[in-house]
Amino acid sequence: MKAVVYDSPRNFTVTEVPTPEPAANEVLIKVTQTGICGTDLHIHEGDFYAAFPLIPGHEVVGVVSEIGADVTTLTVGQRVSVNPNINCGGCHFCRSGRPLLCSDLKGIGTNWPGAFAEYLTAPEDYVYSVDGLDDDTAVFTEPAACAMHGLETLTVKPGSTALVFGAGPTGLLLAQLLVSGGAAKVTVAASSAFKLERATALGVDDTYLMNRETLDTSVSDLLERSGGEGFDIVVDATGSPAVSERTVGLTRSGGTVMFYGVTGPDDRVSLSPYDIFRREITIKGSFAEISAFPATIQALHTGRARTDGIITHRFSLDEYGAAMETLRSDPTAHKIVIVP
Repeated sequence: MKAVVYDSPRNFTVTEVPTPEPAANEVLIKVTQTGICGTDLHIHEGDFYAAFPLIPGHEVVGVVSEIGADVTTLTVGQRVSVNPNINCGGCHFCRSGRPLLCSDLKGIGTNWPGAFAEYLTAPEDYVYSVDGLDDDTAVFTEPAACAMHGLETLTVKPGSTALVFGAGPTGLLLAQLLVSGGAAKVTVAASSAFKLERATALGVDDTYLMNRETLDTSVSDLLERSGGEGFDIVVDATGSPAVSERTVGLTRSGGTVMFYGVTGPDDRVSLSPYDIFRREITIKGSFAEISAFPATIQALHTGRARTDGIITHRFSLDEYGAAMETLRSDPTAHKIVIVP
């Protein structure tokens, strides 16, 4: 089969490799399409737990091509997506009900062969039917599951106001889930006008076009829009430390800040502990997901999370390098998918 193969950070080829064979508890999936996200740029640089050699790719929709001897819940021909986060089951965090914090977490497309390929294998327990969803919706199952985990982490109080920084695909998915998850008003702030237009089309209540060069002005404008007291929930879905630093100042006393965008291990922000202490601000993190696929697939089926219009670019496996460069530098790119 053809696949994208990294030998080391930033060094990849599109080449022929053996088609994997499913173990007794696995299925072989013929890939229909795989989304590229910002995490793949981090993996390209060798970050985000990447282990080489590696076939990356973790946002996949495909068709079951072959099943292992012990597989009982899936059938050949079934359309599926794959939860890429595989926990060990035996460490302290797994045994105490926090599998996403697993000490030996494996990630399909991160340190386990992924889906920028014609085929991949995956354990039965991590493969979910997406029959009834079109491919351009089903390919968002993994990023929408990350958004669902973000919603679960926030435990939204009905009637809350929310501000989401960032109108990338996961930011828009989380904003929609906040709308349907109890928030009375959701505002999305971003520096891309066409992405904010998509946010409005997907049902977000309000948008704000910000200038990252004049963030303090944007903060003042947003604070005024909140009525002067801030928002009950402020989410940074950009991964930018400069944006993260402004979140507490935009949060209503007693409110919650959530760091949701992917950052680097060396990134730092400066916050006032007195401000957090005096106003009882809660700060939470939301990293990926591990148990949100069932709820997410239901949300995609019912339209609580919509994806129409988010995909802007499609590339073949042979065009993987161009796809990565488009994601990195093309301001017209929103969601990019690789179609084998």
